[in-house]
Amino acid sequence: MAHIRSFSAIHFNKARFSDLSALIAPPFDVLDQSQKEKLQAKHPNNIVNVDLPHIPPKAAGPADVYEKSAMTLRAWLDAGILVREKRTAFYPYMQSYDHGGRSVHRRGFFALVELSPFGEGHVVPHEKTYKGAIEDRFALMRATNCQLSPIFGLFNDKGNEVTRRLYANLSRPDFSGTLDGVKHDLWKMSDPELENSVSDMMVTHPVYIADGHHRYTTALAYQQEMIKANGGRPLPHGHPANYCMFVLISMNDDGLLIWPTHRLVGGLESFTIEAFTAAVAPHFTVTPASVGPEKMQEYVDQVLPRQGLHTFGLYDGQTKKLYQLKLNTPDLLRSLEPNQSESWRRLDVAILQRYLLDEILQPKFAGGKEVSKAYVSYADQVVPNTDGVKNQLALILQPTPIHALEELGRHNEVMPQKSTYFYPKLATGMLINPLV
Repeated sequence: MAHIRSFSAIHFNKARFSDLSALIAPPFDVLDQSQKEKLQAKHPNNIVNVDLPHIPPKAAGPADVYEKSAMTLRAWLDAGILVREKRTAFYPYMQSYDHGGRSVHRRGFFALVELSPFGEGHVVPHEKTYKGAIEDRFALMRATNCQLSPIFGLFNDKGNEVTRRLYANLSRPDFSGTLDGVKHDLWKMSDPELENSVSDMMVTHPVYIADGHHRYTTALAYQQEMIKANGGRPLPHGHPANYCMFVLISMNDDGLLIWPTHRLVGGLESFTIEAFTAAVAPHFTVTPASVGPEKMQEYVDQVLPRQGLHTFGLYDGQTKKLYQLKLNTPDLLRSLEPNQSESWRRLDVAILQRYLLDEILQPKFAGGKEVSKAYVSYADQVVPNTDGVKNQLALILQPTPIHALEELGRHNEVMPQKSTYFYPKLATGMLINPLV
């Protein structure tokens, strides 16, 4: 089960910065060059200058870009722009945003989680990782000797006991900042009794990675490099390389919001809705949606969830029409993926990928070529990005249920790529974890 500890974080100097809004950034992997430049224009000390030295971060860049990040980080520490805490602490972290006409608060806390290889311990993945992104993050971690952004971890605390313990006596935040409409508040709690209590409570909870699989895998690689440098001997228990910085959030927190990631598909030379309907029969019933594509947000938020499990939307960018796909064969993937668990086979994202894409759209409508795929999580992005040329179709999903992370964890299985989108993203720059 999860072994966590407090830590002495690096953070922006409160005496110099009363508001972190111009200094924090979204996670590196959602940014492009123009977004990076906008963040840099906000403030010369925006964390993106350190955390995103190379674009795109899907493969390692030249060595000098990572050394530049390390030099920038050291310069900020020397100049007192960043400071390191003298005492260890847990750091409660709340994100506040508006959704559906109400104010929502998602509460968690920064802590270090002891590393364990996937499938062998208390940290459970749900997505695959890719070599290039790991190489980029590893080069940055090695150059800076820091973990620059947290991993998003979930734990099943049914009574929210851990959260209540941490948030019981909080007053004004130590740090605050607003980014993309989300307010980020952070507190420092340096209390040995509290730290021991929360650590003991977390021992009963495995941690499920919601976001940050590549960063966690990078931490494992860094740990192995440190073991090699230690003559192949295990590192002392308290060695910094044995731990990784997380934001830990209860699965039962009222502010936890999961969005689906919709698929945009192109390269379908012979697609018509009539031919598609015939191809998926009798497993799916295809009908016109009850609302038009101009109400896509309403369809995704209200209409689609009322249609029951395994119901998808399909927006045809050529005809500008919205359709609904209702699955008639619940265990459709049994013959296609007999070695996967039933829990995996009944995931909407698995059905979409393994049947609708792999068995129908790719072989029957792409003329022998590879289909193109893109992803959007915001409902209002579906229609503008499905132009009937590059992206011909949008396959619209319902959110993956939170309990699926636990179910797949028990089977040591991972979901297809882009199965979940936890909103809002964690901010980078609230805290940094030094590894030396």
